[in-house]
Amino acid sequence: MRVLVVLAGTIVGVGGAWPSFAQTAPKGYSNKLAPYVASPARVMDRMLELANIKPGETLYDLGCGDGRILIAAVQKYKVNAVGVEISPRLAAKASASIRKAGLESKARVIHGDFVDVDPSGADVVYLYLSTRANEQLRPSLEAHLKAGARVVSHDYAIPGWKPTKVEETEGSQRHMIYLYEMPPAKQ
Repeated sequence: MRVLVVLAGTIVGVGGAWPSFAQTAPKGYSNKLAPYVASPARVMDRMLELANIKPGETLYDLGCGDGRILIAAVQKYKVNAVGVEISPRLAAKASASIRKAGLESKARVIHGDFVDVDPSGADVVYLYLSTRANEQLRPSLEAHLKAGARVVSHDYAIPGWKPTKVEETEGSQRHMIYLYEMPPAKQ
């Protein structure tokens, strides 16, 4: 079974066998690399569609916030999901939402720092981080993601990579979606 991983540090949920690479978030952590801003539902849905996620695949949401992407991906696409979230409050909220939805066997939240997580189990990595955070994360993604894995990023490109597809959403507030396939084309 593949797992959708949203990384955040310490595993917060309960359930089946999950990766043991979680770490506790450092005291005095900072959200300077990625402040919490939720993706609008229409953008989240389109990002998951563009990633062409399939049943049984594993999704990692790095900086999962309240866990809405994890829950939507499990419910709509029948995937496994792992979220990583550095904020103890948001990690607990995401875990509670997963429990409330009855999805503990399919989704898990790790309370910790996404830069310390090994994403090698991911088929799809979901990002809504700053350009600086994407740049910091890039070497790990290049080193650990398998060929064919997809990375989908909301609003911020990954410096040094050429996207497979770029899409601008419709509506009063426009958003950019960047899709990459591993190994990424270099710019």
